[in-house]
Amino acid sequence: MKLGVIGLQGAGKKTVFEALTQNIEDAFHSGESRIGTIPVPDERVNILSRMYNPKKTIFAQVEYFLPGFKSGEKDRNIWNDVRDCDAFIQVVRNFSEFGSELPAPAGDILELGQEMIIEDLVVVEKRLERLGLDQKRGKKISNEELSLIRECGSCLNDEKSLRNFPHLAGAQILKGFAFVSAKPILILFNNDDEDESLPDGDGFSDKYDCIVIRGKLEHELAQISEEEAEEFLSEFNIKASAMDRVIKKSYEILGLISFFTVGEDEVRAWTIQKETEAVDAADVIHSDIKKGFIRAEVLSYNDLIEAGSYQEAKKKGMARLEGKTYIVRDGDIINFRFNV
Repeated sequence: MKLGVIGLQGAGKKTVFEALTQNIEDAFHSGESRIGTIPVPDERVNILSRMYNPKKTIFAQVEYFLPGFKSGEKDRNIWNDVRDCDAFIQVVRNFSEFGSELPAPAGDILELGQEMIIEDLVVVEKRLERLGLDQKRGKKISNEELSLIRECGSCLNDEKSLRNFPHLAGAQILKGFAFVSAKPILILFNNDDEDESLPDGDGFSDKYDCIVIRGKLEHELAQISEEEAEEFLSEFNIKASAMDRVIKKSYEILGLISFFTVGEDEVRAWTIQKETEAVDAADVIHSDIKKGFIRAEVLSYNDLIEAGSYQEAKKKGMARLEGKTYIVRDGDIINFRFNV
């Protein structure tokens, strides 16, 4: 899972990225594109690790990508840099700064949204032109693709983002175009140190997936020890770090869940889409498991905790055998039986 950190100039993208990833930039690499890979906090993994005392404990991971922007690159198209991201985090300035205009979050969201629409319109128009040429030359084209591309163009010309149309955003035949306005987006309001509230007056929480962050405070939090951090969180009434809250919301907007594999060698969390069948969840671990899939022995995390041990859960009939088409649920502990 890779999320691009985007936003208008002065929104605090770098500050937020460093708060999330605890990856503080040195002056030598200033302006370069950056990726931070961090484990997904999950207390269930910690508890399973204490139960099994494995040789390795592996959390699911998430990547945050900050596109670089050096001086003298005003015309650079950052959308090409973030096109392969699965979703976006838009940092929106909601703090006051000496010498700057008052924050205007609604306008900033609209401005960046229009940039995405224009970017996608360029892609649509080029594709329609190419399909038209192919038709004139007598080449066979996909009528389904042509119809969907035209529909995308209609939506974009009406200044509507493609993410508002799930049948377009999720169309397999359009995946290769990586439309930026089709990607899920999380709005991250970057507030003043003392401000924990959403901006007033525009019903943001009704329109968007959004979170408030006090970027400067969280940036300081990323650079101190755990002991100091606890005191810091209490003093500024921060109930959970930005990293924990943003990762949780990132999972939500991408429709992701976690399942677990456990044992003496390894306790591990695996990330899949909701509604994934067991045979495809097996493929996330290894293609051979999918190829030789026989059955999945499934026990929910909550049932394991209630029973106290895997053996006791099996005695109580909590563990069950499922076939290829079983829909994996968040928190399932799975032992795949396979033969290759």
